[in-house]
Amino acid sequence: MPNVLVIDDEQSIRYSLEVGLQTDDWRIHTASSGRQGLSLIPELNLDAVILDIRLPDLSGLEVFANIRKIDPKLPVILITAFSTTETAIEAMKRGAFDYLLKPVDLHQLRETLEKAIEMRRMSRVPAVYEQEEPIDTNADQIVGNSPAMQLIYKAIGRVAQQDVSVLILGESGTGKELVARALYHHSSRADKLFLAINCAAIPDALLESELFGHDRGAFTGAERQRIGKFEQAHEGTLFLDEIGDMSLPTQAKVLRLLQEQRFERLGGHVSIQSDVRVLAATNQSLEAMVAAGRFRQDLYYRLNGYVIELPPLRDRKEDIPALAEHFRRVANRKLDKDVRAIAPEAMRLLKEHSWPGNVRELQHAVRYGVLQSVGESLTPDALPGSLRGQPMLPPSDASSRLDLHRMVSELLESGSPDIYRKVIQSVDQMLLETVLGFVDGNQVQASELLGISRTTLRAKLAALNMS
Repeated sequence: MPNVLVIDDEQSIRYSLEVGLQTDDWRIHTASSGRQGLSLIPELNLDAVILDIRLPDLSGLEVFANIRKIDPKLPVILITAFSTTETAIEAMKRGAFDYLLKPVDLHQLRETLEKAIEMRRMSRVPAVYEQEEPIDTNADQIVGNSPAMQLIYKAIGRVAQQDVSVLILGESGTGKELVARALYHHSSRADKLFLAINCAAIPDALLESELFGHDRGAFTGAERQRIGKFEQAHEGTLFLDEIGDMSLPTQAKVLRLLQEQRFERLGGHVSIQSDVRVLAATNQSLEAMVAAGRFRQDLYYRLNGYVIELPPLRDRKEDIPALAEHFRRVANRKLDKDVRAIAPEAMRLLKEHSWPGNVRELQHAVRYGVLQSVGESLTPDALPGSLRGQPMLPPSDASSRLDLHRMVSELLESGSPDIYRKVIQSVDQMLLETVLGFVDGNQVQASELLGISRTTLRAKLAALNMS
């Protein structure tokens, strides 16, 4: 369970954050001074720190500098009552994760904390190669001994120490992020920050700001200066996932940074130096996108200083037994189950499936099987119906879609101004009711099946007034 430390001299703030953030997902610790907080860091095995800028004994920068000496990869979220404070901005330049203004919005803080803990996991937990008997099921593993995977291991070993950009290609679900993390952990920058950003998950209008930051007043809503990922990851590694979804103007700015190692914040005029190793990944054909004018040819050549192309799971089916066993062990730990083996007939079904979703689809199938199993063995009837020749959607799906279509039509005819929210709420309510009913209200299992955190699940339930 992740450990979070709140360092703030105001008792009311410490209490409200401890109560507001305490869930089954996180364990919250508190300290009332900078020195007390620093003394706790070596003891608590922390995953994130929430640090007040103004403390009675030490300045925020002093505490942050000492945290970096103790653990340079520990994410620190600053909170301050002073929106123009130079201290917070300076700490961001030195590698702080983010800063928020008081009074702190708990929902925003939870989201920021989730991202910080995920970054901590990615930078601390190595993407280790598969062992005969893995010791730590918390570790994400690159699993497989097929000839195709042996080539991947050799490529990682060949280029990890070389300070060049690497382009990782492969279909969705093949493990591109794991390869990026393996390159980072075996690189000369392994003691510096590793940051990841999914270019497809952020709207174009916000991606440039996320990467390069912005100055106050750069656009409507830019009420404070923001430090971007390239500035934050100085001397570290930045992983740009789904880079094929990046807009052409942002591509031009990334190209300039790679060529000159300098950039300007959005709306700014100061040239900032940034020494960052860039790892990029995509499931698209960048060559085809270049030919279609949707990706810059010069950026493509700049990124593919070295290319690692991951094979789809259907081309390395001999790795399926090892992968399935690894995912069984991981699912046992996460779901608190004791499924000790995969039955031969169930393994046969796993090996015969075509796996269009690749390793990620296999992981979800095994996790579903572990969740459904009632004995010590994962049997075929516990696997998803799609692996047993059954349709993925229930027969009632057609009528459900007609109902949804009718709902949208009725809202349009009524002139409703808030159609999107109403439809999404209805879909969320139906989805959550169905999944929670399936697992008898167990929120841990429901969040696993939905693929969202328990914090997000609880927030959705609260928004829908669902108990």
